[in-house]
Amino acid sequence: MGSEGPAAVTIHVTGFKKFHGVSENPTETIVSNLKEHTKKKGLPKGVILGSCSVLETAGQGALTPLYQTLQSALTGKDAESSSSGRIIWLHFGVNSGASRFAIEHQAVNEATFRCPDEMGWKPQKVPIIPADGGISRVRQTSLPVEEITKALAKKGYEVMTSDDAGRFVCNYVYYHSLRFAEQNGTKSLFVHVPLFLTIDEETQMKFAASLLELLASPCQ
Repeated sequence: MGSEGPAAVTIHVTGFKKFHGVSENPTETIVSNLKEHTKKKGLPKGVILGSCSVLETAGQGALTPLYQTLQSALTGKDAESSSSGRIIWLHFGVNSGASRFAIEHQAVNEATFRCPDEMGWKPQKVPIIPADGGISRVRQTSLPVEEITKALAKKGYEVMTSDDAGRFVCNYVYYHSLRFAEQNGTKSLFVHVPLFLTIDEETQMKFAASLLELLASPCQ
């Protein structure tokens, strides 16, 4: 195997269900259709598409299923295919006011929800992981966000880097995922997408597939 170039990368993907103010979450559609889309188009060389999970749009109340999902990449049936390669968690969330895609560089240890999550939780200035310290603690992805963004822009997508994933469920999940990645030797990336009204479904599916390809390139 060693002579065949870099080991494959297994990418596990998550999106979210509907939430307050967004009755149809585009990330649920993207993640639900990604396997079918990549089957038709063919997966890029060196990519194994692992689990595709749609998460409840909730913080504390949805922690157990979130950790079960993250853990499955290491211990479940999904782990077998990635035992010899690298694992990346790719999380999609919607920003309903956005006009372009945003590759998120970091998450902050703060939960301040502007509206209750889907389980009725509405924290204000609460540390996501108290053991990590105060609400100003930041965790950053180890993936090259600037390079990924430039490569996607070259492909014609409306995309930017972002240092602010908000303080709602997207940031909450990203923070947990980044901490999990650091502890388990995996990587994590969060991407905000606009509504389908702003960038249509077909373009967003193509964007997701292009992102999978970039994440598999050896420089990551």
